[in-house]
Amino acid sequence: MTSKSMMNTLMASVVAAGCLFGASGSASAEGVINFKDQLPAWAKSDIMYVAAKGYMKGDESGKFNPNATISRAEFAAILARASNNAHDAGRTGFGNIPGWSQDEVNIAVSKGFISPGDYPNGFNPNAPLTRRELAKWVASGLAAKDDDFKKALSDTADTLVPVAEYYKGGLNKADYPYVSVALGTGLMGGYPDGRFGPAQTTTRAEAAVILRRFESIQDKKADAFQDLKEMREVGLTGTNAISLGFKYSKYDDVREATFTSIRNVPVTLRNNVAKTKVNRFILVNASKANDVKNLYGKMFVDKSYDSAFKMQKDRYEVFVEYAFTSNIENMDVMTYLNSTTSTYLTLTGFKSGTIDKYGIKTMPYLMGTIAKDKFFKKGVEVKFWGNGFVRSNLPIYDTHNGASITVSEGKSFSIYKLD
Repeated sequence: MTSKSMMNTLMASVVAAGCLFGASGSASAEGVINFKDQLPAWAKSDIMYVAAKGYMKGDESGKFNPNATISRAEFAAILARASNNAHDAGRTGFGNIPGWSQDEVNIAVSKGFISPGDYPNGFNPNAPLTRRELAKWVASGLAAKDDDFKKALSDTADTLVPVAEYYKGGLNKADYPYVSVALGTGLMGGYPDGRFGPAQTTTRAEAAVILRRFESIQDKKADAFQDLKEMREVGLTGTNAISLGFKYSKYDDVREATFTSIRNVPVTLRNNVAKTKVNRFILVNASKANDVKNLYGKMFVDKSYDSAFKMQKDRYEVFVEYAFTSNIENMDVMTYLNSTTSTYLTLTGFKSGTIDKYGIKTMPYLMGTIAKDKFFKKGVEVKFWGNGFVRSNLPIYDTHNGASITVSEGKSFSIYKLD
């Protein structure tokens, strides 16, 4: 089927499927559609927008039904309408979808949103759309249009995803790229309790909000989104430092002292009391707990945040993820802190409501008594986050500028930032 005939079929089916999408509400003199039911304040402007554009309609009684779930077929159809992706005749669609929606769904397939391979047992058009599917569809559509978004999917295959399910369970590793792109572009967000809710269904109000966001960003480039840039860097290197404007220091032979050169390299601490590996080094752009500027920051800092170091202007909070194995029984706080002179290898814990919210494991706040808390057990690797800070605006020659970690000769990580 040609693109033109597919579109003509789509428009004809939209008219024929009025009982499925419903007739639009009554129109006012100004052309604004008035629905008979109450619309939620958080989604009202987006619902009115997508209704005015003809992407979504109300039912035959003039109600929008914002809390009703939206089906796979319904969202496929409205997503295809809002998208300006080109049709790719090489993408084979479904041949046996019952009812009105086969042509609409196949247009979404041709535009790169849906992969028939994801539905080996059939598309089941009336099934409620899950948030996992929604994230994959919108991210895939962006990737189909722009190669850098396609690369963003591969870059985030092993990233830190700032949702509760990352540590608490419920997010498949295969979901990481799609959820990362959805979050990093602002197309989708998590719930107040930190969950992404991948298995939850999608309401019509949520669909309207996401559809309007998609329409507004579909022509942008992947590097236009700061949060996505950070998630891509973390997926590739383990740190978001460069995305936040820091630079790697260089050796005399001009090699850069990158984080990848020390990442997960075992370090034997003083007197062989333990071995540690640094896995991630996450910077938070915030000078106050109520003014966090990056998405990763919201995973670690909230209004109840406190640490051994007072937050200040011109510094970044830093959170380091360790894999730590004690070689002694009942390691106490002083043994831990005195096991190295490298500051970022033995950072203390922190206090934040995000710890429970996201399932983060950290040192007891201000350390406590580690032996009593049984935080370390001899011979057992413990993964946890420590907290410190990085200065960002001192002269490059100042030894307190930036951050530096050396794990062995020739293996160092060093960053600086001149504002």
